Amino acid sequence: MKLLVTGGCGYKGHVLVPKLLKRGYDVVVLDTVWFGNFLAPHPQLTVIQGDVRDIDAISLDGVDGIIHLSSIANDPCGDLNPKLTWEVSALATMQLADKARRHGVKRFIYASSGSVYGIKDEPQVTEDLELKPISEYNKTKMVGERVLLSYADDMCVQIVRPATVCGYSPRMRLDVSVNMLTMQALSKGKITVFGGAQTRPNIHIDDITDVYLHLLDHPEVTGVYNAGFENISILDIANLVTKHVPVEVVVTESNDPRSYRVNSDRLLATGYKPKKTVEDAIQEIIQKFRSGELKDEPHFHNLHWMQKTVLAPVPA
Repeated sequence: MKLLVTGGCGYKGHVLVPKLLKRGYDVVVLDTVWFGNFLAPHPQLTVIQGDVRDIDAISLDGVDGIIHLSSIANDPCGDLNPKLTWEVSALATMQLADKARRHGVKRFIYASSGSVYGIKDEPQVTEDLELKPISEYNKTKMVGERVLLSYADDMCVQIVRPATVCGYSPRMRLDVSVNMLTMQALSKGKITVFGGAQTRPNIHIDDITDVYLHLLDHPEVTGVYNAGFENISILDIANLVTKHVPVEVVVTESNDPRSYRVNSDRLLATGYKPKKTVEDAIQEIIQKFRSGELKDEPHFHNLHWMQKTVLAPVPA
């Protein structure tokens, strides 16, 4: 099977693509490479530096399935340039889905986000609840979902709403809660928590990438699926870190009210079983840092890196 993975040089892509290659798939990665490319060369891997918005330049010849990871990732980055966010995360998704149907692509796996629900009071946030996205990022993900579901009669459409992903990747992200708090403890000797009571769902990067493999194995599993298995507070995450790196935790006020839990029973009912935990992610990050494989690099912070590079003012 030949797969196109958009955004394959991203945080999840750097863990997913090697797994796909190990299974024997032919993989074509399309990525802007804004944050670098750390994928090892492989005879069945083609990496194309390109923009998902340039639909005419995307070849789907021989492509059996698409795993669509491309987007302007997370709320702060999405709000930096709303026009760019809508073009990349919504319009490009619409164009890619239409082109996929025209070229007879049979599988389309879409990486949405658990944040499409907005702020929920329900103790269990299931796939059937109303979506009330509050940021540009959330809104574009909801639109992408709706577009893809409209093609469900033409191809196998599988939509994943991941929780916040944690754990080590060669293209690391240090702007997501577990990774960020662990790196603070390691590099600063102190953890600063804003608020702390907010509950967030989490999923290990090995598990979310395994979800995509699970969906490839089960084309009969269609529709929308939450993917998050640990609903814990930010302060609880910080305390988990201090079990392994004993540092001070400083709690300050926060203006971020987001607190939500996701229920992933629908995914579990398909036979998927997660293998790792938030604590596993913390321990793996610590090991990578202490071995010298992981450092606090500027390009591991999406917002600041985009401000400095992609969206930096052009000199007159």
